[in-house]
Amino acid sequence: MLTDITLGQYFPGNSFIHRLDPRTKIISTLIFIASIFLAESYYSYMFLLSFCVAVSIASELPYKLILRSIKPLWILVVLTLLIHIFTTPGTTLFKIGPASVTQEGISQGILMSLRLLLLIVVSSLLTYTTSPIVLTDGIEHLLNPFRKIGVPAHELAMMMTIALRFIPTLLEETDRIIKAQMSRGADFSSGNILQRAKSLVPLLVPLFISAFRRADELAVAMEARCYRGGTNRTRMKVLRLAVIDAVAFGLIIGLVGILIYLRWGQVYA
Repeated sequence: MLTDITLGQYFPGNSFIHRLDPRTKIISTLIFIASIFLAESYYSYMFLLSFCVAVSIASELPYKLILRSIKPLWILVVLTLLIHIFTTPGTTLFKIGPASVTQEGISQGILMSLRLLLLIVVSSLLTYTTSPIVLTDGIEHLLNPFRKIGVPAHELAMMMTIALRFIPTLLEETDRIIKAQMSRGADFSSGNILQRAKSLVPLLVPLFISAFRRADELAVAMEARCYRGGTNRTRMKVLRLAVIDAVAFGLIIGLVGILIYLRWGQVYA
């Protein structure tokens, strides 16, 4: 299960999405996430889903890879669906013991599950198609205007990128420790909640030690290379917006416009 988590991984390519400026991808991702909350009908969600599928095809990533980003969180998606089905009041379809399944609950559960899936997929597409170094540059450029009020743009961008970069590494380390402890007789799946919590101690201790060791090695490596933050730092590749970035911005603005029309346009028509 842990090896299926692909957040933070980058897959090289030369697709339309890969060639976009990182600032364009970051801003477009944020706009898309915000636009999800504008949708309230099946037509809106189907349009968002179609747009997300089109972006996935344009990124030229294997569809199995995109499905892997959803697999680790399917329990959360199903739990969201069930919570809305059994807690949303409305027209009762049938009862399961004391709980009632309502028509409104099923509808709301499906929409909320689709919203969660869209959030997961679009966030994964950002990291799949943007290398950590380029992502750092994009975040730093977007945060540069806030330097005037004392925000350490470069340091924040570096911390966020390092965190994303080490997610796959820590997951691999966790999976390796679990297998090593299970080979020594550790049991992580049986017993009550308290017993399972106690069984995690042999996992958490070496994991924390490994994480701190990696952090120390990274700090030593950065210091050995005379890293001094973003002061007077130059870049081999300077970020420049191109025509394809304007096309991407036009598409995302068009998406927002259509969602606004689907939600409010027909009311005022």
